[in-house]
Amino acid sequence: MFVDSHCHLDFPDLAEREETILAAMAQNRVGHALCVSVKMEDFPRVLALAERHPNLSASVGVHPDNDGVEEPDEARLLALADHPKVVAIGETGLDYYWQKDAPEWQRERFRTHIRAACQCGKPLIVHTRSAADDTLRLMREEGAGEAGGVMHCFTESREVAEAALDLGFYISFSGIVTFKNARELKAVAQYVPLDRLLIETDAPYLAPVPHRGKTNEPAWVVHVAEEIARLRNEPLERIESATTENFFRLFRHAQAH
Repeated sequence: MFVDSHCHLDFPDLAEREETILAAMAQNRVGHALCVSVKMEDFPRVLALAERHPNLSASVGVHPDNDGVEEPDEARLLALADHPKVVAIGETGLDYYWQKDAPEWQRERFRTHIRAACQCGKPLIVHTRSAADDTLRLMREEGAGEAGGVMHCFTESREVAEAALDLGFYISFSGIVTFKNARELKAVAQYVPLDRLLIETDAPYLAPVPHRGKTNEPAWVVHVAEEIARLRNEPLERIESATTENFFRLFRHAQAH
């Protein structure tokens, strides 16, 4: 089976089609998906999804883009992460693309998430955009390697991938790797060791070719796997089994069904 290691099924354009989305996953042999939190205010919806379906897991955290939202401290994250369906801390990280003044509150939030992950022993889901140097610096300073985790929806250089791998992190590729102009990213997908590779949709965003421009969904993670198999000149079955094994090794609290 395939696993979608990062999606947002609680977002309105997917939540209203919950049963259809789950049925499409089954038809495409996508046996598990991780529903990722981006705001504390929305976390109850994320958790409820995971509780309703045995093949869904949840994370808890606040996306770096979100300003003016509930700001969790370590104790709050630890309390929510104690739920058996919560398998990771995040989505967290740094994003200077939208927050061009590189705000200190974003860095402090990231530090809080890293510390919580290290305390509870659950991995981090890291978002970084236009902020790779600071992201890696904070990960090193806070000992993020102790918790481990994934650089989700990876779009950075091979050098950034190398640095993240050195910290013990996994690299996850989204539908962007199927885009014709993503040449540098395709090269990174060829480089990352097979035992550190994950696939995701980031649904409802970034639908892969041949669905580009549509509302993305977990069933389409298969197209990400197909492109990585093509790039690496490996059988699709090898990418399927490796990325699934990698997911359950990293997110060890997730239950395979």
